Amino acid sequence: MVETPPGQRPQPLPQPAHASPPFPTAPFTPPPRVFSPALAARGTPSPSPGSGPGHAPAHLSTPPGPPVFSSPLRPAAVPFRATPASPHPVPFAAAGGGYSSSSSATATASLPTSSAPHFLNGAATPHGDLAPAPSPLQGDGLDNPYVQFSANKVLKQKKLLNAPSLGFGALVSPGKEVAPGPEVVERDPRRCLNCGAYVNLYCDVLIASGQWQCVICKKLNGSEGEFVVSSKQDLLHWPELASTTVDYVQVGNRRPGFVPVSDSRVSSPIFILIDECLDEAHLQHLQGSLHAFVDSLPPTAKIGIITYGRTVSVYDFSEGSAVSADVLPGNKSPTHESLKGLIYGTGVYLSPIHASLPVAHTIFSSLRPYQLNVPEVSRDRCLGAAVEVALGIIQGPSVELSRGIIKRSGGNCRILVCAGGPCTFGPGSVPHSVKHPNYAYLEKTAMKSMESLGHEAQRHSTVIDIFCAGQCPVRVPVLQPLAKCSGGVLLLHDDFGEAFGVNLQRASTRAAGSHGLFEIRCSDNMLVTQVIGPGEEASPDSHETFKHDSSFCIQMHSVEETQSFSVSMETKGDIKSDFVFFQFAVHYSNMYQAEITRVITMRLQTVDGLFAYLASVQEDVASVIIGKRTVLRARTSSDAIDMRLSTDERVKDIAFKFGTQAPKSKLYRFPKELASLPECLFHLKRGPLLGSIIGHEDERSVLRNLFLNASFDLSLRMLAPRCIMHREGGTFEELPAYDLVMQSNAAVVLDHGTDIFIWLGAELAAQEGQSAAALAACRTLAEELSEQRFPAPRILSFKQGSSQARYFVSRLIPAHKDPTYEQESRFPQLRTLTPEQRARLKSSFIHFDDHSFCEWMRSLKLVPPEPS
Repeated sequence: MVETPPGQRPQPLPQPAHASPPFPTAPFTPPPRVFSPALAARGTPSPSPGSGPGHAPAHLSTPPGPPVFSSPLRPAAVPFRATPASPHPVPFAAAGGGYSSSSSATATASLPTSSAPHFLNGAATPHGDLAPAPSPLQGDGLDNPYVQFSANKVLKQKKLLNAPSLGFGALVSPGKEVAPGPEVVERDPRRCLNCGAYVNLYCDVLIASGQWQCVICKKLNGSEGEFVVSSKQDLLHWPELASTTVDYVQVGNRRPGFVPVSDSRVSSPIFILIDECLDEAHLQHLQGSLHAFVDSLPPTAKIGIITYGRTVSVYDFSEGSAVSADVLPGNKSPTHESLKGLIYGTGVYLSPIHASLPVAHTIFSSLRPYQLNVPEVSRDRCLGAAVEVALGIIQGPSVELSRGIIKRSGGNCRILVCAGGPCTFGPGSVPHSVKHPNYAYLEKTAMKSMESLGHEAQRHSTVIDIFCAGQCPVRVPVLQPLAKCSGGVLLLHDDFGEAFGVNLQRASTRAAGSHGLFEIRCSDNMLVTQVIGPGEEASPDSHETFKHDSSFCIQMHSVEETQSFSVSMETKGDIKSDFVFFQFAVHYSNMYQAEITRVITMRLQTVDGLFAYLASVQEDVASVIIGKRTVLRARTSSDAIDMRLSTDERVKDIAFKFGTQAPKSKLYRFPKELASLPECLFHLKRGPLLGSIIGHEDERSVLRNLFLNASFDLSLRMLAPRCIMHREGGTFEELPAYDLVMQSNAAVVLDHGTDIFIWLGAELAAQEGQSAAALAACRTLAEELSEQRFPAPRILSFKQGSSQARYFVSRLIPAHKDPTYEQESRFPQLRTLTPEQRARLKSSFIHFDDHSFCEWMRSLKLVPPEPS
């Protein structure tokens, strides 16, 4: 836990010296907003005061609506907390592994539903020279698409607000793109000289002098006369005084050697690194995925191809249809001379798709399976050396095949690694066998080497995504730091087939920002105690500091839409004021090499009453924040067992602190305002994040890292699965994720974030025509639910009673053990079944010892909450 210094105590705002200030004789003109071509894709704000924000490009920034169902969707029998499909990736995004320590950030991303922010400022008030803040009933920005709080009100009492079992916090997606986007302003932001906070719509402005009062530290700041206006309404001409979210933009690139182009993405390369040690079956699948991948790239995209085994082979695109490669040793890092020979030689190692697509297909077709009779895990793979070679070529001047000119690559680069096994040769390698007498030490050395290599890539705006497939252990603890520290992801797949290929394509289109700095400021002695997300605590010399700056700063590994930060907060004492202010600012370079400062300011009302506070709790957001705090501590399988017990204690403590005791009973009632929270935590305890339904610790480790860095929508799905039943007539019905859904005449889709399962009942499966139609409809629904989701989920379909059905059954709450009245209360769809159907359903269950949700609550001495 990290505590930030307390904020400054509020000071009274000085009153104007005269009631009728002298207004300037010159007519007022709104602040200039100059937009360059590089901003065209970000949208042009409306010229009218207080108008809606500018529009982002449709192909990148427009999130799709809720899933488009193939047939009418019935209302759920029990209301289900549905979330929309993930928006399309956009220019401000990147995924990375988790990071944490007692004083540092870890990583994630949230995808709340988007809606236009309020455009309000106290300047619209009809009297007085001081423009007061917006009224308590509006302008709080609670519909802000970038930030979701665990509660929409703040409890004044320190003891209950800081209760660790429930806690208070927010999910922040600073790189999220929505349409319409925030106002874009091409000038430097105004900041408080005392604490560094940014001017915003909640600041009180003295229109006579142009001074504004900081909402964080309450100090007055001057504006060099900029905010001196003749009418308070004129303040709405400044986007920062009218909107909760503003993007300040500075076009240009300050990096030496950068040569601007019309669209810097043209010169941003993608290097594909391919494992040479694959057996024939895996290689055939990989070749198919790679052919489809390069066909999906735009003509201007630049690619490079490297294969690695005991050596590193860098393929040359200058030979036309012939396959040619320069080979470097893989047992050591490439020397300066060898890299210089590649960079300044005659070979072309990065080439646009429009000039090299046939060559790329030829290279992929020429790949051959591993020939030696050596087990997969014992084959030499110099992955570390291959990454070093790719970084060297990316950073050196590249030869443009079309023009023959030399220039430095601009924009953010990406390395996509296709791995079938661990790095066992050269830099960052580990022994072939974990039984090696010195394995633990060598593994730790390899992890440090990979972490250093990841940081090196991040400094050069290069993201490394590692896609593993097959049955060979890849030594996740060694590869994870390489992906995480560069801002990339590590994913595990069953094979190199469909899901692998889709993730390869979606990774390449994830537009990433770089050199991100995320700042959090709070008023009224609110403290940031923990941040979980894609970054680490920033060093003091990495950002501008102010005299009394109490901000919490995170150095982001990358800035991507598909991530969010989980921010936990506490108060230093009882809160006296009526509102608490929160400001989130992210500064980064976007894909067009423009410097962006996105400032998000929000205000929450404070309340004395516990009922009002609990009624404002956003259960899904609170569940995700609690889940991330819990999973962060589950580093090993033994830790996961401890966290399952911790979840039990957490639920009990919430009931004791916020609930009531049942009359004439020793049982406590869970607060009805939080009725869905314990069920989400029960799913967390039983599911793959903390439970034992996934076999290998490597898989659990990768899943936890994804969860810690995932968007809100994906995090919620990974926490609590979404269950949808296909009914006769082609309709769908949302139902609770209980095993009572396994009715033999139905098909069911279960969306668990990284996996989507399609289950066919035995009775339905026996009817060939109907089962084929139901399966096709469910498959279409699964694809619609996961459209643009990254990582793309694995979609599995199976019949009732098959061995694979265990994946599905293990994720459902075993409600069949509950009494009939409780089943019907929590799963009303049962009432529509005939007595014969209910009898068949009851006889189909196999007894095992797992608790149902109601049994679990009673084992904790709690009354199960009534279904909402």
